[in-house]
Amino acid sequence: MKIRDRYIAKTLLTYTIIVLVVWISIYSFFNFLAELNSVGEAEYTILSAFTYIVLQLPEVAYRQASPIILLGCILGMGHLATTGQLLIFRVSGLSVLRTAWITVKNALVLIFLLILIGEVLAPVLTKYAESERAGALGQVNLSNNQDGFWIRDGDNFINVENNFDGRLFSGITIFEVNEFNKIESIINSDSANFDGKSLSLNETDIYSISEKNKFENIDLKERNTYSKSVAFDQDLITSLEKEPKDLSTYTIIKQIQFLTENKLRASVFEVELYNRMVKPLTLIAMILISMLFIFGSTRDITLGRKIFFGVAIGLSFELISRIGGALTLSFDSSPLLSTFGPAIAIMIIATTVLINKSIH
Repeated sequence: MKIRDRYIAKTLLTYTIIVLVVWISIYSFFNFLAELNSVGEAEYTILSAFTYIVLQLPEVAYRQASPIILLGCILGMGHLATTGQLLIFRVSGLSVLRTAWITVKNALVLIFLLILIGEVLAPVLTKYAESERAGALGQVNLSNNQDGFWIRDGDNFINVENNFDGRLFSGITIFEVNEFNKIESIINSDSANFDGKSLSLNETDIYSISEKNKFENIDLKERNTYSKSVAFDQDLITSLEKEPKDLSTYTIIKQIQFLTENKLRASVFEVELYNRMVKPLTLIAMILISMLFIFGSTRDITLGRKIFFGVAIGLSFELISRIGGALTLSFDSSPLLSTFGPAIAIMIIATTVLINKSIH
């Protein structure tokens, strides 16, 4: 029993690795061609472009985990079926349901491994890759991400801990510097709104620093609201934005908490969070759908076509799931129901059919 399970797991792992290598190779090839357009600018070389592409591979594998694992598992099971090994397993007592469970179990191990890589390793490498690319191209790097940014505005230095949508900031600190490069005042606020010309800060603490008789004196003023004119515009802040899909899960959770506490809409981030949470369930649903084709009769249609149809339907289901998330934002419906509902429904239907096949 264990030897048979390990053999199936080895076959699925082999085909998944093959699909992974081919998938990211194709992606990297076309991305590298796109990067060649920037080669020659400042200090950006072919080696810089190649390094940039390589450092992004964990992020690519994470984002495309579901279709990669689906293709790997279905092609692996298809290989066992076309070579007659799957038939031998069934004759020896391996049920359809048991085979499906072995496939799902190995797929879950693979997707959790890629999720771990995507949440821990990929953000670090991607951020480093973008920073190095910007430096090689001679672009100004503002350390921009949804976790915050630093920016200089005339003689002022502004730090924002979180930039939500280019208009709403949290944890903002403004350092006002005089002509002698000494800090005159520090303005701190938990949140601020940006209208393109000025910052409107809420619950603001203003620390004024003055020097008298060689001693520094610090005065504190508290304001319920405070407005600060700035020189930068909305276009610069917009360039600092990142899509929810580019953020780590931890950052998305922080975004949702902050927006909810301020009674603001967090649907965009909730949809992305639920899509990530439902990814394992979606993968199971896609595999179960595809397994229905593999175990179907080959009397009318060849097994190769059945595998193709199974993969096509599985990938279509993931596409429909993503469309469901977009519709959620348009019609302001429940993100939780729209993301988890279809996956659970398909899992129940596919499992029921597989149980009937296993009995008969």
